[in-house]
Amino acid sequence: MELLSMPTARLPIGRRHVGGRACSIICTGIAEPSGVPAPMGQKTEYRDGLFEKAFMSLFARKMEKFAEGGGEGKSKRSMWGWDYESFVDVSKRVMIRRSRKQQQEVVREVLLSMLPPGAPAQFRKLFPPTKWAAEFNAALTVPFFHWLVGPSEVIEVEVNGVKQRSGVHIKKCRYLENSGCVGMCVNMCKIPTQDFFTNEFGLPLTMNPRSHRRR
Repeated sequence: MELLSMPTARLPIGRRHVGGRACSIICTGIAEPSGVPAPMGQKTEYRDGLFEKAFMSLFARKMEKFAEGGGEGKSKRSMWGWDYESFVDVSKRVMIRRSRKQQQEVVREVLLSMLPPGAPAQFRKLFPPTKWAAEFNAALTVPFFHWLVGPSEVIEVEVNGVKQRSGVHIKKCRYLENSGCVGMCVNMCKIPTQDFFTNEFGLPLTMNPRSHRRR
């Protein structure tokens, strides 16, 4: 599965692209926090710190108002009362009675709500579709999205004959593992994230899951 990054050009499954260049994310293998691959089918355990919990809470609280049984009022759950399971639960409730297109639109609205006014336009100026921008955003993906997808690392990929370190290899997708739903992965993560970076930030992004490889 893939994450936030930016390139242009289409890469095969397992890669993502960024304005003119490509950022790729390949979801392979299952790794415990220790780095040792866990048996297939075994759920990975995480020990989330304040940084991770802050992101979980931020996203979950933004999504709560769109979730089934939610509403416009504030959640009764405290800022630090969210964990990954409750974050995934909110995502599942957002999907209830919504079409795939509507689910994707909710994610777009949530992402936009987390940005200050004019942020997309400023981002386009700061990060034009270049090799540097693709590599820089790939590097940011690893630490800032560990809470969402689990351990990952920057890898070298080839885009239009040019090698660059703009690929992100996700060792095991935490979101897919915990949701257990491919449709949820596609409509609540893959498609809306691709569209958001491509249309709002002007950095074409392609996220293509790859099946786990046995080592």
